[in-house]
Amino acid sequence: MMLHPTQELEPPENPARFTDEPLLPFKTGLYHLAKARPKVDLVPVWIANLNKVMPKGEVIPVPLICTLTFGAPIHLLPEETKEAFLSRASAALLELRPQVPA
Repeated sequence: MMLHPTQELEPPENPARFTDEPLLPFKTGLYHLAKARPKVDLVPVWIANLNKVMPKGEVIPVPLICTLTFGAPIHLLPEETKEAFLSRASAALLELRPQVPA
């Protein structure tokens, strides 16, 4: 996704980073972004080791090893509801999550 040089996209603190949940529900901003910019590729990215790389309250990543896994771009489908899009975006991100051996 390309933003104008004067624009910033800063994600809010993700409480899931500090719980056992792998991912909390997306807020509606992602849907509104997809609706406003239908030609923009929204690429899901899973950041493994996020809790240690971006501790709570920090804005600069800690120089530790982490793995980024990129998924296929997603777009808002014609006539897709907000709930359906956010569910599909969440599923796309969770598909990138590394599998923990049982």
